[in-house]
Amino acid sequence: MTSRRNPGKKLSETSPPAAHSTPKVEFAETTPYDAYVRASTLADLQRTATNVPGEYMFLVCSQIMELYFNLLAFEWRNAQKALRGDDLGEALVTLRRSVDHFTALNGSWVSFRWMTPADFNAFREELGEASGFQSFLYRHVEFLLGYKDPALLRPHKHVAGDHYQRLQEAFAEPTLYDDVLAYLSRHGFDVPTEVLARDTSTTYEAHDGVEDVWVAVYGQTEHGDPLRDLAELLTDLAEAFSDWRYRHLMAVRRSMGAKIGTGGSAGVTWLERSLVRQAFPELWSARTRI
Repeated sequence: MTSRRNPGKKLSETSPPAAHSTPKVEFAETTPYDAYVRASTLADLQRTATNVPGEYMFLVCSQIMELYFNLLAFEWRNAQKALRGDDLGEALVTLRRSVDHFTALNGSWVSFRWMTPADFNAFREELGEASGFQSFLYRHVEFLLGYKDPALLRPHKHVAGDHYQRLQEAFAEPTLYDDVLAYLSRHGFDVPTEVLARDTSTTYEAHDGVEDVWVAVYGQTEHGDPLRDLAELLTDLAEAFSDWRYRHLMAVRRSMGAKIGTGGSAGVTWLERSLVRQAFPELWSARTRI
């Protein structure tokens, strides 16, 4: 075999074997990997309230989900920046990546399947008033998707760091969908003025004129068109988010039935109501007309 770079020489002559090397195993301080990933910090964050083995799983998986909520918010904020700069290609890459994140996020619920009511009851009282309803990172995700209720800001006033400020900003600022519609408006689609000028601190409500826009997008594009990709990625994202909510509902049903949730939340009833709400509603209703 000859080298493509130099046909006159054999491959063995142009590509000598790599010199033998061994990984560095001695460091003056912690490993560079730990300094970067903070694995030692992560490993110390699981402080259970009991010795019940199932509580450790419950805590670890809950923390994993919180990290993914933070990642999703990071991705969607970047997608918003790209859309505002009319960089649809970058926005599509970011949205596609965020859809893939849901594979791992939603897969986290698998670990809860073994938990019966007796298993959960073994440590539930030690949770006190703690409830997933109080997750400010999840609330940030909901705000970015257009679900906004000022009452949901109140529990987070005293969260450490600048997280409450960032949550307030997400509540007041345009949602991911608002930026998508503004992009479409700038590129020739007739998005209703009242939608573009809406109060972005309120929950997004479906509008017939926006449904018309998505019908037009699908009517004017084919597979592979960036605008068609945008519509389908948003649909994928909304479906994945609904899947997360459904898995949450089923995990609660399996572990505690219809009991009142920790922290006084309505438990299953609250989750059933939230499951009905659909992100990017006109992307779904437009399909009836396409």
